[in-house]
Amino acid sequence: MKKLTKILLMLIACMMMLSGCGNELPENKVFGVDDLEGAVIGVQLGTTGDIYVTDYEGDAAGTVVERYNKGTDAIQALKQGKIDCVLIDEQPAIQYVSLNSGLTILEEEFALEDYAFAVGKENDALLNGMNEALEKLKANGTLAQINENYIGSDEVKGTMPYITKDAERTNGTVVVATNAAFKPYEYYENGKIVGIDIDIMQAICDELGMEMVIEDMEFDSVITAVSSGKADVGASGLTVTEERKKNINFTTSYTTAKQVIIVRGGEDKETASFGERFHANFIKDARYMYLVKGLLNTLVITIFAVIIGIILGFIIAIIRTSHDRNGGLTILNAICKVYLTIIRGTPAMVQLLIIYYVIFASTSINKLIVAIIAFGINSAAYVAEVVRSGIMAVDKGQFEAGRSLGLTYNQTMRFIILPQAIKNILPALCNEFISLIKETSISGYIGLAELTKGGDIIRSVTFDAFMPLIAVAIIYLVIVMLLTAGMNKLERSLRGNERDE
Repeated sequence: MKKLTKILLMLIACMMMLSGCGNELPENKVFGVDDLEGAVIGVQLGTTGDIYVTDYEGDAAGTVVERYNKGTDAIQALKQGKIDCVLIDEQPAIQYVSLNSGLTILEEEFALEDYAFAVGKENDALLNGMNEALEKLKANGTLAQINENYIGSDEVKGTMPYITKDAERTNGTVVVATNAAFKPYEYYENGKIVGIDIDIMQAICDELGMEMVIEDMEFDSVITAVSSGKADVGASGLTVTEERKKNINFTTSYTTAKQVIIVRGGEDKETASFGERFHANFIKDARYMYLVKGLLNTLVITIFAVIIGIILGFIIAIIRTSHDRNGGLTILNAICKVYLTIIRGTPAMVQLLIIYYVIFASTSINKLIVAIIAFGINSAAYVAEVVRSGIMAVDKGQFEAGRSLGLTYNQTMRFIILPQAIKNILPALCNEFISLIKETSISGYIGLAELTKGGDIIRSVTFDAFMPLIAVAIIYLVIVMLLTAGMNKLERSLRGNERDE
């Protein structure tokens, strides 16, 4: 344990040193929209900013577009000089600039756009109801009040929160898909998702007599969730575009927003100390709980996926081995080979999305169960080949000796072959377990709050790209080191048993 602690402290110290040093940043070369040609432009994947700059990409001036899953990542790249500017919505841009030293927003706006809520193509009743509610909320001043509460003057901001009505909710539930990393429209505060879009949707649900359930997911999954029926409404600062209209319907617009350009420059702000940053990221509002809850989900997914993977993997391995040695189980062997080819030949993230959005598209199955099934099926393919190689590595003469002693094929496998095979493949199985733990980090694409997603939530609140990521990395590292130490101890114990024999 002392050795582990020492390694972790050295790692943290090195990370902090790296975070505070860097090469001299290139001078800003973007001063207006006309300067975007030939620049390296950062955008968040799937946003309208991404759509707008696509026209610049690959032009004669050599414009390059860098796409990031989160706006925070694009801002960090800008600060490090990896890109020349970031194209993003105005209100999040204001938040980024206020919390990051050496950044400024250009006065010249890039574009004006209308925000609206997304509704599925087949859900006309909900669409009409939401439009009627929006008109009423505009007329009675509720929309204006909600906006003023978040982006009004300093004297007004935060003084007019929307109060949920005590209404009868007999008309069902509305599942709202969002990406809670888009302050002030949707973000986390005290463990809850809040913001302009969330308050407006709550006001709409109050008018319609419906319950609201919020699902947080990656931005580029919001429209997919709505179009596939996994969510009823998309509320994530969505701009109305003709391309998006092909897959979803939009309500009437509830606000007009700007696309602006962030560049390096402006006043340098006082840099927060390590203690201040630590407090802001983990202590304030008990934000460390995002990591705790995420870690719990990660461990639950991993443990149950490993159980599925081992059981299914052993079955597949035995079928494949039986066919190779005895020539039987032809049909089952063919099915297993197709399964192995597909699972091992496609990325785990693609499999997870297919299982969630396609296979379970019409069901409201728990996301944790979906992740367990997806990773269990994925792990089984690799476990199967590991086990099969372990069985085949056992000398064939031992199998023949067992049969000559009168043991059946199944008895020979159970009492002679498998015990030796398991001992040989333990290191490989441990590596699969470790890989599976890290692969669960993609669960955020279906809105599941695992460990990495917990770090992302903290980043979306504090706009600190460094400390939450390091915390997540250290937690993964500790888990892997503990597993490795446990496996090494088990191997030494098994080798000791061999010597005793």
